[in-house]
Amino acid sequence: MLRLSALYRYPLKSGKAETLQAVGLDKLGLEGDRRWMLVDEASGRFLTQRAVAKMSQLSALWNAAGGLTLSSPGYPSLDVALPDSASELRGVTIWNDTLRVPDAGTAAAAWVSDFIGKPTRLVQMPLERARTTQAGYGRDDDQVAFADGYPLLLIGQGSLDDLSREIGRPMEMLRFRPNLVIEGAEAFAEDGWKRLRIGDIEFRMVKPCSRCVLTTIDPRTGERSADREPFATLQTYRKTEQGAMFGQNLVNDGVGRLEVGMAVTVLE
Repeated sequence: MLRLSALYRYPLKSGKAETLQAVGLDKLGLEGDRRWMLVDEASGRFLTQRAVAKMSQLSALWNAAGGLTLSSPGYPSLDVALPDSASELRGVTIWNDTLRVPDAGTAAAAWVSDFIGKPTRLVQMPLERARTTQAGYGRDDDQVAFADGYPLLLIGQGSLDDLSREIGRPMEMLRFRPNLVIEGAEAFAEDGWKRLRIGDIEFRMVKPCSRCVLTTIDPRTGERSADREPFATLQTYRKTEQGAMFGQNLVNDGVGRLEVGMAVTVLE
């Protein structure tokens, strides 16, 4: 039987994961997932672990009011309130998208600038300012917050186990930053799924996930693997014209609640 074996949320894009037992879903995926982002103050360009590996050690915990608590070893924690309707809007760029979103204010900017080591701003994504997903995949009205391209990422536990065998040592699931982990399926079974149901919620698989060097960052330490694993092995047996694929991007059709342990049904 297929079951939902793990749930992860990333309140801050490229920040540390939050392990969950249950969570609600809204039209942008898991509630509170990647609704905050760091940007270069001068350019508005988004920042991630690809360029700033130490972001893997930045904890940004979401709270029920939508605010954020920032912390990291050696830094005092800071509670950041959800920006209100009067907050300054800041122009930001994430990949090819340019938009204006609320800025979290000067105290948050001072904290993240100190952490990053250069002038940086913290911004937030309200539901009404969401981006549309990548053209050519999914539906025209599919939306996403600050995730790279899609609201949710699913990985099968069997797929990670297979990759670990190929490499010769266990790989951490959090290197791949999924939202949903499914157990009970063969390795890479998710590549053939088109629609799922978990609880009362249906999901559409829209695109395989192309991986990058971010997977070489150890989520526990923030250090890059000297042997470039697992990215190096992925390129030997999971490479396509679009990149080395691992995991499936998906969209939820409806809102509701997920809990670890729920049965998963493949509808198509």
